[in-house]
Amino acid sequence: MKYVINRIFNMSLKNMFKQINVVNERSGKNKILIFFDMIVCGFKYQAGYMDYMLFEMYNLSSKQRKTIMTRGKNNKLIKTYNDFTYKPYFLMKDKFDNKFKKYLHRDFLVINENNIKEFTSFIKKHPIFFAKPLDGQCGKRIEKIDASKYEGDLFKHLLDNKLYLLEEPIIQHEEVNKLHPCSINTIRMVTVYNKEKKYGKVAVAYFRIGNGKCVDNFNSGGMVVPVDKESGTILYPAQDKAGNLYYNHPLTNTPIVGYKIPMFKEAIKLAEELSTIIPEMGVVGWDIAITPKGPVVVEGNEFPGHDIYQLPPHRTNGIGVLPEFEKILGHKL
Repeated sequence: MKYVINRIFNMSLKNMFKQINVVNERSGKNKILIFFDMIVCGFKYQAGYMDYMLFEMYNLSSKQRKTIMTRGKNNKLIKTYNDFTYKPYFLMKDKFDNKFKKYLHRDFLVINENNIKEFTSFIKKHPIFFAKPLDGQCGKRIEKIDASKYEGDLFKHLLDNKLYLLEEPIIQHEEVNKLHPCSINTIRMVTVYNKEKKYGKVAVAYFRIGNGKCVDNFNSGGMVVPVDKESGTILYPAQDKAGNLYYNHPLTNTPIVGYKIPMFKEAIKLAEELSTIIPEMGVVGWDIAITPKGPVVVEGNEFPGHDIYQLPPHRTNGIGVLPEFEKILGHKL
């Protein structure tokens, strides 16, 4: 109730009526009825107007609506189970790399104006590397650099642009390369740690695939599709932010539906082990890459979103992912 009241006082009526128009165009339903149904969904399911539009809640029964992980429920889940005094381990890439070093399986170096010798040794060993800001998100401001071809003062360039974290590139498994070789295509696995039973489980897993750019991020042109947790097989077409569906990858023509991710069981095991390292952070989204030697962690997200792993084309019989979280926790949300 508190979430709904806060949203009412802070929401943009202009944007809300914009979404009402979108729903009206899609469904042909009366705008006044849509408005009141949005309000009902807000109070009953803690769904915002974007949830209502994105998840097509106007087409769902009350039984189906109860299974949707809405924004309000996701926020409550994370605020309840995540102790944000541990947030810096996930926001600051240097802290993350040091804390989870065992699971990276790649070299990294944090540079400063006093360690040029270490920098020289690093680029000698890894002439091609990724340079990242310590606090970057969504793949922004990351540079792939070939030191052997760089003209100018590379060390100064990195310091001036606050690209303090250097990482050895991840070598992607050849089977994953067949989908899209330009980007590291990661599996986002959201784990929930049950503090009473002292174990972490993967609630949802979905594959993020690049599409022409060297990043797989959904908001940067990539596509997303859920993965069957038992088999590691993709059962649905992938979807991009524009709503386009892909049964085959548009650039490589590799089939997406029916594709089986290599070493998927090992990736599940890795994510569940990662969830035990900081049990105070009970809900984390882990980005896992598959290499020829096995899965590795790329990063962890302390506030995983709720939207892209329950898009309408990816739901069987309209059922959302909320029951998967409740099953691990042992109670309703």
